[in-house]
Amino acid sequence: MSQNAPAETLALLTRLSQKPGVQSTLILSRENGAIVRTSGLISSSTSANGNNTLPAPSDSAVDLYSNGKPEGGIQSAEDVARLVWSFVGSASTLASGLDKDDEVKLLRVRTKKNELVIVPDPKFVLVVIHDTPPA
Repeated sequence: MSQNAPAETLALLTRLSQKPGVQSTLILSRENGAIVRTSGLISSSTSANGNNTLPAPSDSAVDLYSNGKPEGGIQSAEDVARLVWSFVGSASTLASGLDKDDEVKLLRVRTKKNELVIVPDPKFVLVVIHDTPPA
């Protein structure tokens, strides 16, 4: 983990990642969305850290992460980071549009297969991906 991550951020990520059904976790830089740390997701880059920018998606990513099936689900840490970064930006725009002094504290997205809990922190964006709980 980067020395820049405050203890509270690590404690929150640890608490969230220990919940049942957690598949993976990501910490993104709040500054540019770069991956600071990831667990449980395959990265197409050999060194995912806060000094790297997100790589452009490649056609081979489908083959590497979903056995050649585009409908195979989450493909890579970079793919997830890119999508989360975009989603956090949109949610932040919505919140500030409703009240210019407001900010997003927690985002939760539930799909048929997964649930993402996203916690935008002043320095980082924490992401925990887990199985969708039964209805």
